[in-house]
Amino acid sequence: MSEIRPLERDDISAIAEMFQRILRKGHGPAPRGTREYLEALFLDPPRRDNDIQSLVHLREDGTVNGFMGVLPMPFVYQGKTLKSAIGGSFMVDGHEQDPYAGARLLRAFQSGPQDLSLTETANDVSTTMWRKLRGTILPDYSLEWLRILRPAGFIAAMAASAFAPAAIAKPLMRPFDALLRRRGAPPQWTHVSDAEFAGKTLTTEDADAAETVSLFQQFVSAFALHPQWTESELQRMVDESQRKADYGAMVRRKVLSRGGKPVGLFLYYGNQGGIGRVIQILSLPGQEGTIIDAMLADATERGLVALRGRGQPPLINAMLGRRFAFVHASSSIVHAKDKTLLEPFITGQAFFNGFAGESWTRLLGDRFD
Repeated sequence: MSEIRPLERDDISAIAEMFQRILRKGHGPAPRGTREYLEALFLDPPRRDNDIQSLVHLREDGTVNGFMGVLPMPFVYQGKTLKSAIGGSFMVDGHEQDPYAGARLLRAFQSGPQDLSLTETANDVSTTMWRKLRGTILPDYSLEWLRILRPAGFIAAMAASAFAPAAIAKPLMRPFDALLRRRGAPPQWTHVSDAEFAGKTLTTEDADAAETVSLFQQFVSAFALHPQWTESELQRMVDESQRKADYGAMVRRKVLSRGGKPVGLFLYYGNQGGIGRVIQILSLPGQEGTIIDAMLADATERGLVALRGRGQPPLINAMLGRRFAFVHASSSIVHAKDKTLLEPFITGQAFFNGFAGESWTRLLGDRFD
């Protein structure tokens, strides 16, 4: 008979091999770095809660064939601390031999002691499981956005992602993009013109780790429901988020008002000629558009061809009219034992995705040796 139990240290090697094969689509054994990071992240997470642990699914012979990585992350709502948990790295080995293993794992996760069970990385299959187990799909948190800055370079970057030798064409696209930029007002959302941000955006400066922690705690407090991070917990998350080799160099900038006061922060990864990945955009209420403009200006100056990221309701509202495109690639979902706790998610008053999720971890976007 199959069994579900908390993750143990002896399970890590099997989990790493599954991660390498199923989620990374890799060949050969998992690198040692993968095993070490999975162990550090899920057996010693930033916030420890002995009642909330990652789960493994065992076959009848006792071997591991399923995993749900769980990160405890308390939230605050109406002055009350809510036990909450982020579920990710959800995988089953040999689904055909045990088609209900995934559903059993997900049910066991939702049945834990937490008030809120959340995920921001559910694919179509796991979204169907969450829906059947009465999870609430959050459309405005599930939209991914794209903003093209240099269309010719964007086409070349997309071609290179599908066929690596096509990267040789990237430098050849720059004259075409330069010509489009000089044309003035761009048609629809195809590119950024030379004059689009000139003299219109606020000053930005690099934010160090300590300042980033402080700004995170400041800006997320404006949301009715938001994570209850300790300084040490958030410090570790910020430190680990610095490395995402597959995405490119990290850019972490604070946005300053005319008087020099921080009014926002953005964090993305990307290299010249590439498509940048945005992990988090933070702002004072009502300043979302200003922060987005500052981020786009920064990425344009660094030579990126586009930016992409995950939505939150205030950000999506600010992106309308700024020539963004939207698509659904994976789902953000919440399961609440008390249905009244769904209200801030449905109304867009919950801070969710990015650091309030698993996107900050090295599992998304980094390489292991």
